[in-house]
Amino acid sequence: MSAKTGMTENNQLPQTPEPGTRTTEPLPHTSHPATPHPGTRNSELASRTPLLQIHHVTKQFSNHLALDKVSVDIPENSIYGLLGPNGAGKTTLIRIINCITAPDSGEVLLNGKKLSSDDVRHIGYLPEERGLYKKMKVGEQALFLAQLKGMTRHDALKALKYWFEKFEIQSWWNKKVEELSKGMAQKVQFITTILHQPKLLIFDEPFSGFDPVNVDLLKREILGLRDKGATIIFSTHNMASVEELCDHISLIDKAKIVLQGSVGSIRASHATGTYRVIAKNKLNEEPFSVIERKENHHGFEYVLKANPEETNNLLLSNIMAQSEVFAFEEILPTMNDVFIQTVTSKTQQS
Repeated sequence: MSAKTGMTENNQLPQTPEPGTRTTEPLPHTSHPATPHPGTRNSELASRTPLLQIHHVTKQFSNHLALDKVSVDIPENSIYGLLGPNGAGKTTLIRIINCITAPDSGEVLLNGKKLSSDDVRHIGYLPEERGLYKKMKVGEQALFLAQLKGMTRHDALKALKYWFEKFEIQSWWNKKVEELSKGMAQKVQFITTILHQPKLLIFDEPFSGFDPVNVDLLKREILGLRDKGATIIFSTHNMASVEELCDHISLIDKAKIVLQGSVGSIRASHATGTYRVIAKNKLNEEPFSVIERKENHHGFEYVLKANPEETNNLLLSNIMAQSEVFAFEEILPTMNDVFIQTVTSKTQQS
């Protein structure tokens, strides 16, 4: 290995350094800790100063209003969902955060200071449209992109070795990008996005092109990055992933914020009074209506619709007066349901 460059012969990944010789600390491999109770985590996030603050941002392109007085506060050390239908304004907002374009009015603050082009080195951006150079070798390109973000060649090689080994892609180092599948190239770009350990990460449809095994791998890595201190903006149309990963969301439609808050509170606020109950005996339809009933080895499983004025406790008491109850839970709408309802209602109003 050349002491000057940190490279081995034939442009290969370096050997693992001796303990104690590492000058930068790539993210260590740890098991993912248990996810805290959503209510606990949301209250913790609410008390934190936002890492990124977007205040009344407006952007117009010719006759098209892309953003209309958009305001978003993104708490530090959280995963924040930036949602909306196609053409809503999400990409424009992401481009403003990356200093690719500037707002016509309003401001963006990073750590309480006005965002500038110098701050881009603290941001990692994985765009929906991938941007690797197809004719370059994977290792050469990953090293080049790391150095563009301010890493030394020596430190970049150490970090790349860690991530290539973790993703088991060492054999790709000397392949050209054009030899890789879409999913393989996406793994490489994910690594180049997070390699310099930016304080803010932006993932735009990060799971596109991945099979379920690799989607799960990336989800665990994204949660791990958050748990190690990163703040993440997550833009996707996959609402199941939003429920699984995001702490808070903003939904943009037709250039405006139309829904904002924690995922848990938003789902709860759209509740329809529907419950799943497993009871030993058959229930009378009072004071609720039965949507679905089926008999199983426990007894009877119901989906019930409660009367609007009935509380959870009162409903449960009424059911327990009729039968022993094995299970009782409220069925909250999914984020997919909330998305469709919100966007559809706004469209009908306009």
